Amino acid sequence: MVPFLRTLLAALLLTALAPLTARAASDDQKTFANSVVDRNTQAINDMADSLYFFGELGMQEFESTKLVRDTMTAAGFTVELGGAGMPTNFWAKWGSGKPYIVIETEVDALPGGSQTPDVFTHKPLVDGAPGHMEGHNTHSGVSTAAAFAVKQTLEKYHLPGTIAVHFGPAEESLGSRPFVVRAGYFKDVDAVIYLHIGDNFTTGAGLQDYAAISTRFAFHGKTAHAAIDPWDGKNALDAAELMDSGVAFLREQLLPSARVHRAITNGGLQPNIIPELTEVWYFVRDRTMQLAKQTQDKIVNIAKGAALMTGTTVDITYDASGWPQLSNKALSLVVQKNFDAVGMPAWTDTEQTYAKGLQKALNVKEVGLYTKPTPYGDRVQVAASNDSGDISWVVPAVTYTFPASVPGIQYHNWQAGVTPVSSIAHKGEIVGAKALADTILDFMTEPDVLAAARTEWLQVTKDAGYFSLLPPDAQPQVDMNKATMSKYRPAMSKYYLHKTPRYQ
Repeated sequence: MVPFLRTLLAALLLTALAPLTARAASDDQKTFANSVVDRNTQAINDMADSLYFFGELGMQEFESTKLVRDTMTAAGFTVELGGAGMPTNFWAKWGSGKPYIVIETEVDALPGGSQTPDVFTHKPLVDGAPGHMEGHNTHSGVSTAAAFAVKQTLEKYHLPGTIAVHFGPAEESLGSRPFVVRAGYFKDVDAVIYLHIGDNFTTGAGLQDYAAISTRFAFHGKTAHAAIDPWDGKNALDAAELMDSGVAFLREQLLPSARVHRAITNGGLQPNIIPELTEVWYFVRDRTMQLAKQTQDKIVNIAKGAALMTGTTVDITYDASGWPQLSNKALSLVVQKNFDAVGMPAWTDTEQTYAKGLQKALNVKEVGLYTKPTPYGDRVQVAASNDSGDISWVVPAVTYTFPASVPGIQYHNWQAGVTPVSSIAHKGEIVGAKALADTILDFMTEPDVLAAARTEWLQVTKDAGYFSLLPPDAQPQVDMNKATMSKYRPAMSKYYLHKTPRYQ
């Protein structure tokens, strides 16, 4: 090749590669993003603490989403509330073009979770009221602050891209994400980061949890006097019990990975009345949705058989479902890199003593707080479920756990409600927001990462054949928990912080 052509070709090649090279996330960009988080520490903690005292159940997250909406609108984001038929479905978006990255999380509380913060015994703020005994309140500050830091960085360095934050309602009831997927919210998204509180920085690859299917069975019979003319009745409770017995016999033939649990939510009125209506609520779980669906189909046939044996009828109603979360390895390696770079919070001796005191009070191992991120490795699939799993089968997604709770303290009980507004949670929110912002900047400025993630995702999902379990006419249960919140909200509102966080 003549020297001129060689020089020209090299110049053209450099010109073609320049945008990719220039778009590699720099230390300066990450330092700036982290400075945005640092200067908004108070607003981050105020938001998360405010949501703790709102303590709102799924589909009733009205105060929570209003506060976050006002904060993000003031920060320059376009906010949609009410999409996919759910009034508290929250979607905040800023930017234009590709890459398009979404932070996926939730803000709902749990029934009966009310707890006085920093008290190591069970002491509800309001007896019987709901509360944050998993720490979902902390998600609000981490996700929105990271998104704001990314926005500010993209503006400062004139970088393209779109960032969004989604709060799916009623995660604790598997209540919303399949509807959001069905509505098409993720069709143009390049990557999703699923954010959740934990006791350490943790990510991983592969299947993270179990598929789940929630179904309600209502048996309809005919009432009669149980002593005078029981032969004129059709006993709906007999049908429910026969179904329960049939499922019990089925268990021997289930795979070891299968989980089946149920509650009889209506067992009749009183013993001397033949029940004309009973209701049973079943959960089926397994390591894949295909296996869960196989067990679900068998249970449906058992219910139909129980109705046939008792002369009753059965109505079978889809309640909720969730595919297992699929975490992308290419994305998780970038997440881990930023975990290691940001590092764990600088815990004080007082905070370590506090953590060990809580662990001692609750009779768990007194290890204190972790000081190093969890080493990278494929996480073991756990039998819990989450409705965000559906998202990971329509777009590459990655799990992201940040350190804002005490090791050994299990969620879904009052003990986990002790710390979500403590300095431990506050510090975890800040490092969580920094590593999250840095991760998003890497996704946005390193095209090879998103390309590798897409290739991996296509390979892993090609044989899975994602299908939604939503019936065509299914609608979100937007009145879920309405009566409970109406009952307790007046007493709970006495503890509201009345903060108005603003990002700068």
